[in-house]
Amino acid sequence: TYAGFTGVRLGWTVVPNELRFADGSRVRDDYNRIMTTCFNGASNITQQGGLACLDDEGLKEIDSLIDYYMGNAAILRKTMTELGYKVYGGVDAPYVWVHFPGKNSWDVFTDILNKTAVVTIPGAGFGPSGTEFLRLSAFAPRDKCIEAMERMKT
Repeated sequence: TYAGFTGVRLGWTVVPNELRFADGSRVRDDYNRIMTTCFNGASNITQQGGLACLDDEGLKEIDSLIDYYMGNAAILRKTMTELGYKVYGGVDAPYVWVHFPGKNSWDVFTDILNKTAVVTIPGAGFGPSGTEFLRLSAFAPRDKCIEAMERMKT
């Protein structure tokens, strides 16, 4: 989501011709077989969007979006820290992980939703290590992030 394409994925992989398995066969050949068997490729509109992100105007827009969402992340991080929670992230990625020691993230999610009408993301959905965490996403309008954090303070 580097360019703000939440829900759309586009990437590339470079497999050098020189990279070989122990038997001497090329890794590229196996990788190509797996990818062409399991994946039909990105849609044309996704590819065009990806290319547009790489020209001068696109790169400028990406920088603007990154600054905007990282500003949101700073608001989330600052508020949750001020509320006394241990937080992780929100510095190099637009997600803030908030630790709730000894509590189940689904219970914390439900409690916050019922008390503040703020939607968070239970960390348990990311595996057993996330059970005591909530993930907050900075992918929202600035005013909504501010409103959500104001609600968390009450």
